[in-house]
Amino acid sequence: MPNATTARLSRRGLLAAGGALGLGAVLTACGDDDAKDGGADTKGAAKSGPWSFKDDRGTTVKLGEAPKNIVAFTGVAAALYDYGIEVKGVFGPTTTKDGKADVQAGDMDVSKVTVLGNVWDQFNVEKYAALAPDVLISTMFDDAGTLWYVPEASKDKIAKLAPSVGISVFDRQLTAPLQRMWELAESLGADMTAAKVTEAKKRFEAASERLRKAAKAKPEIKVLVGSASPELFYVSGSNLSIDLEYFKALGVNFVEPTEAAKKATGGWFESLSWENVDKHKADVIMMDDRSSAIQPADITEATWKQLPAVKAGQVIARSTEPILSYDKCVAPVEALAEAIEKARKVS
Repeated sequence: MPNATTARLSRRGLLAAGGALGLGAVLTACGDDDAKDGGADTKGAAKSGPWSFKDDRGTTVKLGEAPKNIVAFTGVAAALYDYGIEVKGVFGPTTTKDGKADVQAGDMDVSKVTVLGNVWDQFNVEKYAALAPDVLISTMFDDAGTLWYVPEASKDKIAKLAPSVGISVFDRQLTAPLQRMWELAESLGADMTAAKVTEAKKRFEAASERLRKAAKAKPEIKVLVGSASPELFYVSGSNLSIDLEYFKALGVNFVEPTEAAKKATGGWFESLSWENVDKHKADVIMMDDRSSAIQPADITEATWKQLPAVKAGQVIARSTEPILSYDKCVAPVEALAEAIEKARKVS
């Protein structure tokens, strides 16, 4: 497994840098080597007796019973919700400026959870303590065990209040964290034999096969993965990100920035000025769907509008931080498959 180069990154740069892993906020350092709809339908009773779970740091959390007061990163909470497990508190992008559910909140009713922080570096420790948490769960975008959206300044205080579980979304294919989230939900009492759960997995597998066939039928179609900020356009490499590594394994032909171009970002992505947004030739463009990024319809730069893929209407959304339930991962796979199936060669 290739190692990412540790790099100091600016807050502004990573805030919009969904081009790579979808670093939706600042990573002060990219670590280096190691390592739904109708959620109630699948709700299972918490398992009785002692509970334990070994996370992707190799840490085993042991409790006298399955945790009831769960606090999780928003995307993790959304995945657990799809399996019928509801959390008490969340942190990370949960609501938009108009109060609606953020894309990373999935099908959760955001009015029924305590939001401890909605943006990077925001985490109300006092509110967290008041929830009497049994466990905190988040993803990890490095192999150093850094819990996503847990602020560096308060991580020690947070750690003293409850044990934590980390699920790695770093330098592995999408199917690996999907399986880990499945195992976590099952340990928490979710009914993984429920029809909606098993059917969602089958739909994901079918979508993956569709994408494999589309990529094989049109190997000439080049796909660029981007993210937009006011100042810069970010082009992601296919390494390190769980979705792109999986799509690449299925045969998708990605535009790849050079290693030198990605060096400043720890190997994740290349930063381009809007004047140079046409540096790479592409037939399909996947754009970061997170609220931290400018969405395609709102990009006013003339250089963007002149891109062949844009003029051809061959731009789709990318779930840069996928919600790790099979149900939520079906649509991104199907969307890419359909885009490749319909794409004209324009580059």
